[in-house]
Amino acid sequence: MWNLLVRLILRNRPGILVVIGILTILMAWQGLGVKLSYDGMGMLPTDDTAVIDYNAFKKRFGEDGSVIVIGVQNPDMFRLNELSAWYDLTADMAKIDGVAAVTSITKAANIVKNDSLRKFEFLPLVAIRPSTQAEADSLKNKLDKLEFYKGILYNPATSTYLLAVTLDKNKVNDKSRLKVSDDIVARAKAYSAQTGHELHYSGLPYIRTVMVRMIKNELFLFIFISIGIAALILFLFFRSYKVVLSSLIVVTVSIVFTLGLIGLFGYKISILTGVIPSLIVVIAIENCIYILNKYHWEYRNHGNQIKALSRVVQRIGFASLMVNTATAAGFAAFILVSNQMLREFGIIASISIMIEYLLCILLLPIIFSYMKPPTEKHLAHLDNKIFSALLEKIIYYIQYRRKVIFLVAGLSLVGGITGMLMMRTSGKVVDDIGESSVLYQDLKFFEKQFGGVMPFEISIDTKRKKGVMKLSTIEKIDELQIEILKNKEFSKPLSVAELSKFAKQAYFNGNPEMYEIPNSQERNFVFSYFPTNATSQKGLLNSFIDSTQQFTRVSFQMADVGTKEMNRLLDTIRPKVAEIFPADKYDVNITGNSVVYARGTEFLIKHLFESVLIAIGFISLLMALMFSSVRMIAVSMLPNIIPLIITAAIMGFTGVPIKPSTIIVFSIALGISVDNAIQYLSRYRHELKITGNDIKQSTINALREAGFSMIYTSIVLVLGFSVFMVSGFGGTKALGMLVSTTLFIAMFFNIMVLPSLLLVLDKYVVTKAFASEPLIEIYDGEDAESAKEVNQ
Repeated sequence: MWNLLVRLILRNRPGILVVIGILTILMAWQGLGVKLSYDGMGMLPTDDTAVIDYNAFKKRFGEDGSVIVIGVQNPDMFRLNELSAWYDLTADMAKIDGVAAVTSITKAANIVKNDSLRKFEFLPLVAIRPSTQAEADSLKNKLDKLEFYKGILYNPATSTYLLAVTLDKNKVNDKSRLKVSDDIVARAKAYSAQTGHELHYSGLPYIRTVMVRMIKNELFLFIFISIGIAALILFLFFRSYKVVLSSLIVVTVSIVFTLGLIGLFGYKISILTGVIPSLIVVIAIENCIYILNKYHWEYRNHGNQIKALSRVVQRIGFASLMVNTATAAGFAAFILVSNQMLREFGIIASISIMIEYLLCILLLPIIFSYMKPPTEKHLAHLDNKIFSALLEKIIYYIQYRRKVIFLVAGLSLVGGITGMLMMRTSGKVVDDIGESSVLYQDLKFFEKQFGGVMPFEISIDTKRKKGVMKLSTIEKIDELQIEILKNKEFSKPLSVAELSKFAKQAYFNGNPEMYEIPNSQERNFVFSYFPTNATSQKGLLNSFIDSTQQFTRVSFQMADVGTKEMNRLLDTIRPKVAEIFPADKYDVNITGNSVVYARGTEFLIKHLFESVLIAIGFISLLMALMFSSVRMIAVSMLPNIIPLIITAAIMGFTGVPIKPSTIIVFSIALGISVDNAIQYLSRYRHELKITGNDIKQSTINALREAGFSMIYTSIVLVLGFSVFMVSGFGGTKALGMLVSTTLFIAMFFNIMVLPSLLLVLDKYVVTKAFASEPLIEIYDGEDAESAKEVNQ
């Protein structure tokens, strides 16, 4: 088959180039339409109860994560010039296209009793811009008496003030959110320039906007850096500009196909799909090195360029196919995870890897067939003294010092298991943002001053119309609030209970001592002043109650806590909910962005561990097709699984948590690290045929031929993945560090431990099943014939 493929490639070079050129143009056109993802792609399947409850809540009450918050610490806020500047900033925010509402101490409602109409009126605290110090002092006096806004719009203990900007629901998860956020920040910076006060920004829309911009910037940064590193490594190895240029052509076309695939499938660029082009650069260069090494090796043996190119395809074409299939299998495991973002990542990455393989096996032989044969200078890397000396040292240890190798491997495994037991999980919204970043520091500012910005919602169904306004319901809500506020992670809530307290205070002419739930005698008087229909008055009431007054919400803001802490809080709160609200009379759901995110993280981590097992299964099946021996599969997988355990230990020892952005490391690293095992064992099996099943000689011969490529490609992969360590995302940075570390450790195990195991286990591994013809033969053609001649 491969002989036929070689003839087709070399006899139809112009036609193949034209076809690839046309396809590249079409994929480039598709890639131009690729857009960034502006929404927080859910981690849970749509039929999960947490998602169903959350969607029902949003349908009833609207988005809970649509507010950008701006904070300032200003002890002189009620000086006329300071208050006027805050008033102007608030007013400017309301004028921005895409802003639905703005709330601050200068744009907040006060409940005032109108005795003549026997109704409550929701009037602005500040009707017009303050023009005198007396008006500023008057506002301060009013605020001091209004308990409702303390801890919500300002923190009197620290003189910290909050401005909440609610975005239009149509712009929260849309590209236009970027412009709205820019306009908000621009006006805020103008305020800072005018007053000299430092402002702090947070809220889910703002956090997501910052992260989207980072993804966009890093997408191109990683591509350029990875290409630059790849080009440098290729030149250092091969000392040829032609080699560098031809490899970069393959890399560039592969990137175009990857971006085109994203567009073709209708996907958007997320934090995961954004790293695929850089991954493809690294994997494509790995393939290029394998092909170039074999080409140079063959040309030096007989000096015939066309024969050398033919043998490249014949002898390693299928081995490279299996290597790339194994790598793709590591990524394809994500397709089976019930998460759209990871499925997209798995689909695009696995298909891109196979396309990149086809481009390498087609383009490189064609390109080099048009070039002059390599010179002695270009072949000098085959006798690289440093790598040759290193390889001979490795062979010496494998032959005579195997105990040292096994001792190091054994100690590494023991340390790996110890460290793995120390691993911890996490699930914070800003997990991937560095603690030194302004975004993270601003989030901590709001957590310290107001309890946090992450939405935590409680939806209550009273199971009957107007059930919300019953005094017993309101008292139960207040009781639940008191229980929840025993946890320092929560802010002061907004609810019908707090509104009832506000209303009683208003009924008693603003007396702050009356900020409490009305008693049974006061209830009828106070509540009679509320509008008879919740939709008839555009006031505070509409924020907490639906039109039928059957459903209500209790809205907390909370700190960005991890999955473990969120579960602890929920385990504390849920029994209190069940105790306070009888299930036969109330249906209560705890929801909100923070709850769904924590639940999603927990779900994802569980299923991502399954993806690692699936990847092991896929790759083991592939090994079975190539080697037909269960023992050989076990021996070949062991040196690639132990590095994963050691990497897990590094995470445990260094405190890198298990989270969606780090758990994917294991499937990716396994799929790539097993490449060296496949290349080596394929050569080893072939050497067994040539040497007449001389295990020792076959082990050494296979290492001498495959060793250079194993070292070269491992260096490329380690340096290639190190690119991600410059990322501003903690998860992407960890991906680079952990995958690089895993691949470096896997190189040691594949180049030293695997051959040592073959020599020690000897006849136990080389069974009849392994020696017999496999379902898939890696080497064919002339190699197979030469093997028969030697054996005869």
